[in-house]
Amino acid sequence: MRILAAIAVCLTTFSVANADLADKVQAALDADGRPAADKERDRNRRPLRTLEFFGMKDDMRVLELFPGGGWYTRVLAPVLADEGQLYLALNAGFVESGVLQEAGFDKVDVLDTGANVRYDRELGHYVIEDFDFGVRDLDLVLTFRNLHSYKPEYRAMINREVFEALKSGGHYGVIDHTRRHMEADNGENGRRMDPVVVIKEMLDAGFEFEGHSTLHFRADDELEYEVGRRSVAGNTDRFTLLFRKP
Repeated sequence: MRILAAIAVCLTTFSVANADLADKVQAALDADGRPAADKERDRNRRPLRTLEFFGMKDDMRVLELFPGGGWYTRVLAPVLADEGQLYLALNAGFVESGVLQEAGFDKVDVLDTGANVRYDRELGHYVIEDFDFGVRDLDLVLTFRNLHSYKPEYRAMINREVFEALKSGGHYGVIDHTRRHMEADNGENGRRMDPVVVIKEMLDAGFEFEGHSTLHFRADDELEYEVGRRSVAGNTDRFTLLFRKP
């Protein structure tokens, strides 16, 4: 009976936490100042179910990498504002001078890792210099459609620093556009990643593979065309992977 009672308490706690997350995510999605262009992507990106899969809770210390234009930052920051903490790092300048200047985003902490990410025109790709996030014991690190921009040696650097920044038992959630397994680089797949390669690189970095989700599977993406083409833009097949630091 005690075991059943304990299970019931755990399930109730999980349900309440899940409801809290759902309410806060929905409030962030419905915020008055949120751009209409962001709202148009909600159905495709499924933020609540994605964050639930990654195990996010509103009291976590979360790091978002390469926040881009701030689509996810606008969701994560309000959810974590009261009880958690959101950090941003790596190419966060655009969000820092944009979204974070708006009311309600003052608690977000942009980590100073130095000017370590740059596009090398001679090489034709981004390079990253040595860096350290400067924080430890994070609960969750997230990156959305970014790893494809970096060569293996730089992805290894990113994964190493994520591993160091996470607490034991912390998680690393990754989403990216899917490339065919073992397909060589060509003019169409530069912004796609082979999920098998990603899993191998994470294992090499010391992570455990916790699971995958089909949330962003798209059967009608032939994995053949550049992700910005009209025929696939906004409808790319994306892998959704979760890793754990032992």
